[in-house]
Order: sequence, then structure tokens, then C-alpha cells
Amino acid sequence: MASSKNTGQGPRQRPVTRVDAIITRLSRLIAEGLVKPGERIASIRRAAIDQGVSKNTMAEAYDRLVALGLLEARPGSGYVVAAAAAGAAPRPAPHVAEALDLVSLLREQMEQHYEVRPGDGRPPPSWMEGSELSAQFEGMKLPRGVGIEYGYGTVRGFLPLRERIGLLLAERAIHGSPEQVLLTHGANHALDLIMRQFLEPGDVVFVDDPGYYPLFGKLRLGKARVVGIRRNADGPDLDDLNTKLAVLQPKLFFTQSLAHNPTGGSLSLSVAYGLLQAAEKHGFHIVEDDPFADILPPNSPRLAALDQLNRVLYVGTFSKTLSASLRVGYVAASAALTEALADIKLLTVAASSAHAERFVYGLIAGGHYLRHLRRLRGRVEEATTRALADLARIGLPVVPPHGGGFYLWAEFPDGIDELALCRDAAQQSIFLAPGAVFSPERVSRQPAMRINVAHASHPRFLGFMKQALQQVR
Repeated sequence: MASSKNTGQGPRQRPVTRVDAIITRLSRLIAEGLVKPGERIASIRRAAIDQGVSKNTMAEAYDRLVALGLLEARPGSGYVVAAAAAGAAPRPAPHVAEALDLVSLLREQMEQHYEVRPGDGRPPPSWMEGSELSAQFEGMKLPRGVGIEYGYGTVRGFLPLRERIGLLLAERAIHGSPEQVLLTHGANHALDLIMRQFLEPGDVVFVDDPGYYPLFGKLRLGKARVVGIRRNADGPDLDDLNTKLAVLQPKLFFTQSLAHNPTGGSLSLSVAYGLLQAAEKHGFHIVEDDPFADILPPNSPRLAALDQLNRVLYVGTFSKTLSASLRVGYVAASAALTEALADIKLLTVAASSAHAERFVYGLIAGGHYLRHLRRLRGRVEEATTRALADLARIGLPVVPPHGGGFYLWAEFPDGIDELALCRDAAQQSIFLAPGAVFSPERVSRQPAMRINVAHASHPRFLGFMKQALQQVR
């Protein structure tokens, strides 16, 4: 690794520019509701005079605010506050606001706007150059110009990776700037940040039923009131949703639109529109978890694409398609919400792993990840086709999943006790996932189990299930 002149001060950092200061000030005014969606703001000429800057500086600030989704440029009318700015972060609870007062010092240690840093809480990155740690990373294949980060990294995460994620989102018709992407320690960390931002003990939260069971535990840990919304093959049941909205006011609805865990189903456009209309009418946000996005068709119906990050927070991860050990995920949201989530991330974990983020970026930029995804899609398709045939052969037909993913949902015929079945399987060292685990009430509407297509055709599993089915016929 080439070394720069070691002054003991670390690399020089870009100072805060006038454009940065204007963007920060206007973003805060919008986030705090002091200027409303649709409201016209001062012209470039008028604003430049008010701010004491050139028209070019003001024009650049406005252009960047448009890119952030906070302003809209309307020919003949100038600039207005974007409708998407209505997704501004809610005011934090008093105890959260008190904690966030500490963020300013932490943020400076992360972002490093100052060149002389006696207030920093860590040794300078330059002290790590030439160390044993540096030698251990020489085998990492990173693109030219991308070095190893020896400090915390920035709170939002490695910018080139966020830019790449922005391109992936654009392919899915989700338009957001890199500043609207926050990197996290996997999807579960993203969900945790969202819970901390929105929820207080006793708040109502809607979830898919059946749905992602670790989420239920997280919500109960935060003392939220968890309410299941019946999940059908084409998404959340709108009748069940509207019935519960008549008597409950949720803060959030957590859902997985595509390749749903555990059922394998995917959202239809009609259900997506109904869900977004309900969110707008009743004032709740939707958290859309999309862990299999990279192996699914980019034009699949996504709530975030229809809503454009207004009321939807979009969560993604590389854990399902690359490696769970890397723990690299992200959340994309409105600019104001992303900033609020970044503050909570800063306060709770300081930063996500800069090493892991650079490694993932290197795999993407070098074309390795794309080649890996092609092979992975082929394996999933082959395993799914084989699993469906094998399960039908033993008398356990399963509806083919729409759009891909790892999961099949098998409903049992009458006479099978799913929990007893799981205990019997465990005695033969066969691990099953009973349907009740995936319900927030721990009760299945119909005895069922989730099946991973990668293991569905194992002869011991097929033999065990064939015998169990024969006993109830």
C-alpha cells in the first residue's frame, strides 16, 4: 500500500462549504415542518442575496436539494418543497432527544470536517499505515484508489458502496440519492434503528402473519404491541388490514413484499396500491424488507417504487445472497428520516464495518458479485423445480412460489400435529420449521411448515415426511 507523508495528523478533510451549510439549514427547516410540501421558496437570485452568496452557489445548493428529493423545480414557478418531504422524521421522544444531544461531538469524530483534531477520541489513521493489520488486508482485491479504512468510517457508510446501491435501487424504479442510503450491520440492524426512531412502549405495530419471527422478538423486546395482518399469496390481506385499522392506530407496518419469508409469496400491484392508500389515510409508515432483491426481477412490484420513499422505508441486505458473516445491509428512506436514523446509528454503534463495506464494494465493482448472482439464481431455480416435484411425489403438493426466493410453504392435511411432527423429526436429527413459529400469536391458521428449497429434496427428509403423511391417510 502506498503511504503518504506521515505528519501525525491524518489526511486532510474537506471543509464545510457554503453550499453544504445552505443545504443543512434548508433541510432542517423542511424536516421541522417550518416550510411545507408544495410551498414555494425564494428564487435563486433572492436567496443568494439573503444568504450572502453568489447565484452559482445558491443554484448548486438548490440542485443538490432537488437530488435529495427535498425540492422540486417547476418551470415558470421556481422551486417548491417536494411532496416527498412529508416523510420527514417524526420528533423524537424527550428521552431520545436528550440522548441525541450528544451526537454532535460523535458526528465530528466520524465525519472529520476539521484538520486539527485535539478533541478526537482515537489515534489518527496514519498511525496504522505499515502496521501488521495493513499486511493482513493485502489479499483483499479492492478497486484502484480504494484503500483500507483504519478509522471508524463515516456514519452513513462507505460512499462508493452507497452509490452502487443507489444504482441498484434505480434498476428497481426506486429513486433516491446516496444520501438517502444508510449502511447497517445487516437488515436486522436496519430494523432495530427504525424501531428506535419510531416506537415507544405500548405503540401498535402491524406485521405479516405468518411473517419474519425474529422481528416479533425485537418488537416485544421494545415493548411494542404486535398485531398480525393475515398474509395471503399476493400480500397482506386488505380486508383484515382495514378491519384492524378501524380500531387500532399503528405507527409502522413491517412487511416483506417479495419472496416472502416464510410463505414464498409475492405482492400483487392491486394489494400494493391498497396498502399504500391505507398508510396515507391512517398516517403510518411501511417498512419493506427485501432481502432477496438481488436475485429477483428488478421490475417486481415494490412498495418503495410506487411510493418513492415517502411513507416507505426500504431495507436491503447482502446477507442472503452473499454471506451472512459480512453483516452488510442498508436502509433507504426520505432524506430527513435517513439523517435521523444515522444519528441513532452514531449514538448506538458509531459506525458499521468499513472493512466489510469496502470488501462488498470490491466484489460488486470487480464484477464478481454479478457472476455469483447468476450462479445463485440458477441454483435456486433448479432446487425449486426439483423440490416441487419431490414434494408432490410424496403427497405434499406445494403452490409454486411467484418470483423466486428460498422458501416454500407446505400446509399439512388434517390429522398432523406440526409441533409433534417437529419433535419426531428432531429425534432423527431433521430440523423442521413449524408454522406456529412464524405467527406473532404462535398459533397457525392451518398446520404448516417452511421449507428451504436447498434442503427440500434430501432423501431423509422426504422419507420422514412420506411416512408421516401415510400415517394420517
